[in-house]
Amino acid sequence: MKMLRFRSPSLRSLDQEILCTIRLLDDSEISCSIQRDTRGQFLLDHVCNHYNLLEKDYFGIRYVDPEKQRHWLEPNKPVVRQMKSQQPYTMCFRVKFYPHEPMKIKEELTRYLLYLQLKRDIYHGRLLCPFAEAAYLGACIIQAELGDYDPEEHPSDYIRDFKLFPKQSLKLERKIMEIHKNELRGQCAALAELNMLQRAHSLETYGVDPHPCKDFTGSTAFLGFTATGFVVFQGNKRIHLLKWADVSKLKFEGKTFYVIGIQKEKKLVLTFHTSTPAACKHLWKCGVENQAFYKCAKSSQIKTVSSSNIFFKGSRFRYSGRVAKEVIEASSKIQREPPEVRSHYNSESVFPCV
Repeated sequence: MKMLRFRSPSLRSLDQEILCTIRLLDDSEISCSIQRDTRGQFLLDHVCNHYNLLEKDYFGIRYVDPEKQRHWLEPNKPVVRQMKSQQPYTMCFRVKFYPHEPMKIKEELTRYLLYLQLKRDIYHGRLLCPFAEAAYLGACIIQAELGDYDPEEHPSDYIRDFKLFPKQSLKLERKIMEIHKNELRGQCAALAELNMLQRAHSLETYGVDPHPCKDFTGSTAFLGFTATGFVVFQGNKRIHLLKWADVSKLKFEGKTFYVIGIQKEKKLVLTFHTSTPAACKHLWKCGVENQAFYKCAKSSQIKTVSSSNIFFKGSRFRYSGRVAKEVIEASSKIQREPPEVRSHYNSESVFPCV
């Protein structure tokens, strides 16, 4: 009788290193090598060590699969099991949970990274704002980048050198210049950035990562999750805000996403349709994580949730990490010499590597 021989993976293939490139918030890149069993947390820690960042819970690593679907890298799973793209891997370091109160961020370094994320949100049209707010935010960015207005250094069209908004009119540029010249003089970069955070966090689209879908009428809508709760936008108008305390369940089936909650003491069921089942699952997981992060008082209260009414049927998922209250408490206890935050418009590297 002939013996069957089973081939086992060689030690060499198990130890094979895989190159990962991570794009940072200022579009610079860092790289590292991982092995097949390396978990997602390793990559997040690698970036945070690069920055010397302690308040790391607000951040995550995002990647896009070959079908153009975005995902957040799960910290407790091996990277290789999550990535469907060809090696080497490319990912992005981004803000995942936007701080509800930027003033409670302990370190300037963390505020600076949030500032860079908000700059991206403004430029890509995610942070929508009226004309007056747009002008003020733009002026804060210019003050942080250039310092005080100097007529000898700044020509009449100097704002045009900065691409701040997806649609940047001459009228808006003139208003930005007016505020920069007259209202922000004397503010250092850190103060200008803090003022920008304070103004931005009061806007309805602050922290909203919009998920496109269709509502029950077939109209296009954008869903998002914030520190306050679940939001729905149509065009530039917010048509729904359901606070986390009033959201009882998030679930999905195929391409249909359900939000079940209470509004005006009555049961509310909102139904939306995404373009693919993968997009629907990603939307559901984002909702589960945001609800746990902002609603729970302690991480020990977080439960595994099911996408279906029947627990053993459908997808199961649990947010793993600290919650907002724990993060703020941990921040208040940070006692160290603040790390240097180098100007991002210098030719040197943004931060010292550690």
